[in-house]
Formats: sequence, C-alpha cells, structure tokens
Amino acid sequence: MLYGRLDGQRAETRERLARVLREHGEDPSAVAERNAASTHYADQLSRLDAAENGLCFGRLDLADGERRYVGRLGMFDEGAEYEPLLVDWRAPAARPFYVATAAAPEGVRRRRHIRTSGRTVVGVDDELLDLAGQDGAGGDGLVGEATLLAALNADRTGHMRDIVETIQAEQDRVIRSEHQGVLVVQGGPGTGKTAVALHRAAYLLYTQRERLARRGVLIIGPNTGFLRYVSQVLPSLGETGVLLSTIGELFPGIVARRTESAEAAEIKGRLSMVEMVAAAVRDRQRVPDEPLEIDFDGQVLHLDPETCARARDRARRTGLLHNQARPVFVAEIVDALTHQAVELIGADVYGGGNLLDAEDRAEIRRELLEDQGVRAVLSELWPVLTPRRLLGDLFASADLLSSAAPWLSDDERALLLRERAGGWTPADVPLLDEAAELLGVDDRMARLRAERERRERLAYAQGVLDVLAGSASQDLEDEDDPEVITAADLVDATAFAERHEHRSDLTVAERAAADRTWTFGHVIVDEAQELSEMAWRLLMRRCPSRSMTLVGDVAQTGDLAGTSSWGRVLDPYVGDRWRLERLSVNYRTPAEIMSVASAVLAGMEPPLDPPASARSSGFAPWRCATRPAELAGRLAEITAREVAEVGAGRVAVIVPAGLLEEVGAAVVAAVPEASVGPDPDLERPVVVLPVARAKGLEFDSVLVVEPALMLAESSRGRNDLYVALTRATRRLGVVHADGLPEELAGLRERGGRLQCPERREGRGRRNRDLN
Repeated sequence: MLYGRLDGQRAETRERLARVLREHGEDPSAVAERNAASTHYADQLSRLDAAENGLCFGRLDLADGERRYVGRLGMFDEGAEYEPLLVDWRAPAARPFYVATAAAPEGVRRRRHIRTSGRTVVGVDDELLDLAGQDGAGGDGLVGEATLLAALNADRTGHMRDIVETIQAEQDRVIRSEHQGVLVVQGGPGTGKTAVALHRAAYLLYTQRERLARRGVLIIGPNTGFLRYVSQVLPSLGETGVLLSTIGELFPGIVARRTESAEAAEIKGRLSMVEMVAAAVRDRQRVPDEPLEIDFDGQVLHLDPETCARARDRARRTGLLHNQARPVFVAEIVDALTHQAVELIGADVYGGGNLLDAEDRAEIRRELLEDQGVRAVLSELWPVLTPRRLLGDLFASADLLSSAAPWLSDDERALLLRERAGGWTPADVPLLDEAAELLGVDDRMARLRAERERRERLAYAQGVLDVLAGSASQDLEDEDDPEVITAADLVDATAFAERHEHRSDLTVAERAAADRTWTFGHVIVDEAQELSEMAWRLLMRRCPSRSMTLVGDVAQTGDLAGTSSWGRVLDPYVGDRWRLERLSVNYRTPAEIMSVASAVLAGMEPPLDPPASARSSGFAPWRCATRPAELAGRLAEITAREVAEVGAGRVAVIVPAGLLEEVGAAVVAAVPEASVGPDPDLERPVVVLPVARAKGLEFDSVLVVEPALMLAESSRGRNDLYVALTRATRRLGVVHADGLPEELAGLRERGGRLQCPERREGRGRRNRDLN
C-alpha cells in the first residue's frame, strides 16, 4: 500500500506540473507562476524519487497497541482523514525509533528494523524493549545493533551513505538540537560527525522549511573530492536545495585551483591579513611626491601634492568604501584643475578679469573629465579597484607587500610573492572577500538605470490599463451594466508592472552561489577545525544570525592555519555563547585499529580521549618493512593482493605528499583501474592520495605508507598520521622503508614475500599466506 501511495503521489505530482505548464505555457504574464510551480513540483518529484531507496525502514509497536511505520518521508491516507501511513524520520513521533532503550523505552514495546533492497524486504530485526520485571536488562547499548553492524560491515562504494536507518541516540540528540546559535560537535574519527551534520541539515529543512527555503543552507567541506563523496546523502533524504561548497568556491567567478605551500597558506589565514588588505587599499589612494604636469588644450596644468592630499582626506572623511568614495576625490581634483584652466584660458590681459562665464566653466570641467591625460592621472592617484586587481598587484610587488605588511618578515613576504598568471588559491578567497568589503562598488549608474527601467515598466503598465479601461467603458456604453469589473478595479499600474517584471527561476542554492553578499539561514561546516581565522571571518559574514553547526575534531587538525581550540576561533564572534556536544562512539574504526591510533593520539597536546569503537573487525593491523629502492614495487604488489582480499570494497593507499607521484605510478602499473592524485575518483577500487586529502573519507582497507615521513612533512604531522590510521573500516596495513614512529613499533611484522594480516575468526586465529 505504501509503494502504491508513493506511485500515486508521483503520478499526481507529474500531472499537476504538466497542467501548470499547459495552462501558463503561452501566457507571458505568468512567468513567475510557471517558474515557481516548476521548481515546487520538480522538488516534490526529487523527494519522492529519493524516498524509493528504503521508503519504510522501521516500525514502532507502542505499549498502547498503536503501530507507527517510520520512513524517509511522511505519507497520509487521504481517504481516512489524513491518517498517517508513514511517519517522516524527522517528525517528533519518530524520535523513539532512535532513542528508546530497554531502560527508557519511551512507550515503545517493540522496535522493528526493516532492511530493503529497492522494494524487496531482505531482513527484519526486532528489539523487545518492554522488559518490565527483568531487572532492567538491556541497558543503553546500540540501537538496532544488527542493522547498524550490517551497515558498518558493508563494502564501501565511493560515496557516503545516509544513516537514517541507524541513527544512534547520541547522534539523534545532535541532529534534533535547537537550530539557533552556534552548535559545535566534537567527535573523533568514525563517530559519524559528517553524517550527523548532513542529517541535521535535512532535519532543519524539515522543521524550519519556510525560513530556510528563503535563505538556504550552506554546507562547507574541506575539498571538492570530499563534497563529491557526500553529495548523495541529502538527495537520498529528499533534500536538494542545499549549497555544498568549499571555502575556495565562495567568491563568485573565482575558481581557486592554484597550489601554494602550506606555509604561505598559513600566513594568509592569519587575522593580521585584515590590516594588510586595508593597508593595501590605503596605499592605492596616493599623493604624489612632486607636482604633476598635465597638458590640456595647449596649456600645462599643475597638480600639487597639497591639492591631492586635501582631495584624498575629504574623500576618506565621507566614510564611503574605496570605489564609492572615488567620485568625491575626482570631483575635488577636477574642480582644482578647472579653476586653473579657467584662469589660464579666460584671463583678460587688458581688463584684469576673466572672459569666461559659468557655461564656459562647465564646459571646461566636462572636457577635463573626458581628457585622457586627466583620466590617467586620476587612475594613478585613486584607481577603480576590483578585489582581483588589488591582490594581484599586491602579491606581484615586493614594494607593495612591504608597505602593506611591514610586520611580516622578509622570508614571509617572499612566500607571498608570485607572478600574476596562474590563478588563485583557496587561501586567497577570504582575502578577496575582505577586499570586496573594503572596496565596494560605485553603483550609482546601475541604480539610475534600474530606476529608469522601473519607470518605463510602470508607464507601459499604466498604458495597458488605460487601453483596457477604454475598452471596458465602450462595453459599458453598449451593455449599460454597472456591475462589470474592469482590470483597473483589480490591479493598479505598480502591481501590474511588478507582475511582468522578470524573475529568476534559479534555485536558492544557485542564486546564493552567484551572490557574494548572500546571507544564509543556517551554515554547517565539516572539518571545521581546519578553517583559518580569515576563513572564519568570511563565514561569519555569510551568517549574521550566527545559526551554525560546526563539526570537527581538533585532534585531526592538519592545516597549519587550523585550530586546536574551538574557543579561540569562536570567542571573537559569539563570545561564550556557543554549545558543545560530543560524539563518543566510533562506528567506523574497529577496535583493533583504534588501539593503534590511540597511541598516536596520546602524544598530542592538548590530550584527548579516543572514541570507543563499537565493534571489532577480526583483522589485526600489520606492518611490512622493505628496502627504500623496493618500496614502490613492494607496495604495488601489496595493493594488488589487498584488492583481491576486499572484493567489492575500496582500498586506499595514503602517502606523504612527496611520494604521491612515485607510489601512484607503481600502483597504477599493478592495478590499472586505480585513481591517483589529491582529488582521486573515489568510486575506483583503489585510490592513492596524500594524507591531507584523506580527511573525512573512509575505505574498507587502508595502506599507510612511510608514517615517519608523514610526521616529518608538517609541524602537525602527528595529526596527519592519526587521520591516516583511522580511515579504515576493516583492514589496516603500514608499509615502510624508513624506521617506524615509536607509537607504531608494536605492529606485527609480516614476513616472507607477502602474507596477509592476521585474522581472527570467532575466538581463534589463523594466518594465511596469499602465495
């Protein structure tokens, strides 16, 4: 019946969409209605199509005899006074499905987990929660353990799955948390931070849809590969109106693909860059050291430094942004030049007066404004600047950098210097945004043009109404019927003009992506610990309401500009008005692997407790030592064997950045379908990627290469190694030619040509030689 209802709703929605398009297809006055309807019904269809994937996944048998079916969306029986057939997982009535335990059953007698493949039920797991008289047996363990473990042990696919069927109580608490204010979710690897953040976005869109439909939700991820990895989660939950972006994509028209050193990015991320950009703007408002000579109409005009200084100071005193204040500066300079030109051209050598009248003076002023020599001087003293031009000039000039950032050392300024060609880096985007805030746009002409177009539309609309009124008057004379209503009785010219005004049919996400000044209803940041101080400044502009969800783990901070303290980055914007939630259970990383990673975690400052693993995999982590000259070849052999072992799963080879090319070439030679690079194709059976780009991802098997080099490559190498060790859902191997870090010395060596890692089955152990 549920699928029949789903099919019925899908067919009905398609018919309604077709009907709107038929009715308004030829009517130019119905553009807005047609676009709105198309967007609305297309969104409904996407939700219904998404729900096909496991439409119903649970049932609650309540103590009072009621049964509730829980699914990806809500459905009602329209023939029975909207009796609920299926409860949306985000509705309050569905919450017991995620939080009820035997100790606190929430009125639930039995909870049923239904596993489906398409429209076929492939498994049912029941939990009896009404344990009265059994001494509270059952406790507060994992909710839906069988279903959860089935999901955790399933092969990875290269895309993150939604967890709507297996949300645990601590995750549910975060997902349904109050939307207002800043919520920080701290959780170790595998605790489901990313999944929780995405499901929270879906939950907020369900509970705050009217508000968020207007302003939208922004989700920030660490890189484009990560965003592709999570891109299917929200559509699978029926939500498609969210903007997924990196910090490097938040400046319209900029594609930040240029690479730079971690040290240069760290400098650009410092809050002191605010003063650098402001100083760079001030430096372009120049006063010449010597008087300037300007040839005009056969005369030589002199522009002295004092006149320029007065004009500059007056423009600055307006408080306007650079480009908006420029007309004030220009007016002052041109007035001074006009006075000189009038004195030289119109001087009456006989009478001692001036022969030019007011009209002559105005004409001279117009000519000065159009004179190429005058325009060149004005552009030199107070140029019209774009953020791109300002920063492009700054980073290409040692003198400009020295003037704008004298507090930087010579070596630091040298790291920022670069040629103009080559594009922009992600760390440049917050600086471009800061520059845009200081430069502004002189939009006077655009506003005048818009006002003229508005008046023209109004006049046209009034003309149409006048014609209609005249026609109606003629009809009244013919029919003599005072009850006839004319168009003018229903709408005035202003409303009629607005009705015909062009309206964009872009989605909220598309409009937000194209508008630098857009402010969002809610912002979610994943891997938030990696953001620089300048990136935080940019994001706070995008969310003045400070309605934000920030998820991350300060123990995994790898970026030199990142943070080890949530308070340090948030206090400047919200003080102590932010809430902290912790996720304590590691669902991804098996206990065998987490015990290895915990040794690395123990050496970090400040010390942090590792998350508790929810399961064991049966595979013991291992290490394989080899000679430096044989590293790439041995690793290629190990990788090929690992691919055979994991079957349909995914294998990752995580390497220090300096080994990516060499190791990648060897692995591709052994496994041609492998994908190599900082942004690999995660749907391939094998990927080789640098440790910095592995954050947030997960694989069935992980091979960590040269951990000692990972430690040495960055001052936050310990954080990077911790990330690399916690990407696996089942198997972990370490391959090295250099010595191992002390924390990994306890790993068992795999000898011979190549042996598989030790595997535990039940309580026994056995070794298998892959040869």
